[in-house]
Amino acid sequence: MHVLTVTANADAPFMTEQIDALEERGVTFSTLSVAGEVDADTARGPTDYLRTVPEVVREAGNGYDLVHAHYGLTAPMALAQVRKPVVLSLWGSDVHGPVAPVSRASAPFCDEVVVMSEEMREVLGRDCTVIPDGVDLEKFRPEPQDRARERVGWDDEDGYDVLFPYSPARKVKNYPRAERVTAVVDNLLERPVRLRTVSGVDHDAVSDYMNAADALLLTSHSEGSPNSVKEALACNLPVVAVDVGDVRERLAGVDPSVVAATDEELVRGLLEVLERGERSNGREAAREVSIDRTAERMLEVYERVAGRVIETEASDETERVEIAGRLE
Repeated sequence: MHVLTVTANADAPFMTEQIDALEERGVTFSTLSVAGEVDADTARGPTDYLRTVPEVVREAGNGYDLVHAHYGLTAPMALAQVRKPVVLSLWGSDVHGPVAPVSRASAPFCDEVVVMSEEMREVLGRDCTVIPDGVDLEKFRPEPQDRARERVGWDDEDGYDVLFPYSPARKVKNYPRAERVTAVVDNLLERPVRLRTVSGVDHDAVSDYMNAADALLLTSHSEGSPNSVKEALACNLPVVAVDVGDVRERLAGVDPSVVAATDEELVRGLLEVLERGERSNGREAAREVSIDRTAERMLEVYERVAGRVIETEASDETERVEIAGRLE
């Protein structure tokens, strides 16, 4: 099976990891990214999307089985070609944010729509397939905290380190609330509490920060299925989070971890987690959203839309890995 990927961010780790896992299952990919440069200070404009449309239309005629549009703003480009079926994956901000009308208008014309959580499906208001982004359990796994702290250069021996794995400039992540909550907890504990912001590092290094920290704090205004929470689970890092996206589902049965609604609940939850000083049992919960399991589910979507089944040995291998994991 050959798939044309249309995306606004060709370097998104959760997308590239999904592609890698699907390639192991016999799918091949070509990727088209929206025209124009984008960085922290520059966003693509409507012209960039419009001038990508002819390229998508031309490329779609080159023997693909389907077109997979990642992010709501790429859906009109994928639908502009009429030769191949379209799978649309929505990422979260394209359901909750200002581009949501584009996602809602495009979804009925796609052959299948994939969202990350039940909450996203309810907001979108239509039938679709729920597949959270998967986490690589080989890349994200528990490691000794002192070793991880050396790797990330956290030399402070005393105190607690609370991880905020986003740029403070990303307004949807609500850094001011994380600062506010951490400051209160810092005043309540004798040992200092440090809020560690981490962004722009290589994705392979993120697991070191997860293992070095004492807790992850998520204060986002909205989410789909936050990768940071699933990565923290895979590393047994306790999570204190607001109830957004699929966070409550992911943290069900995970201890210590807390889902909160108010600042007071976030403070109490973070205080409890730090005082206990224990790692969580999150890795077992993370197995439910391993990259292997989620890739198998996406492959089923591809087969359904393209009307063909791929014979692969990957499924048997995945089953053996999961059985071995349960025996660890």
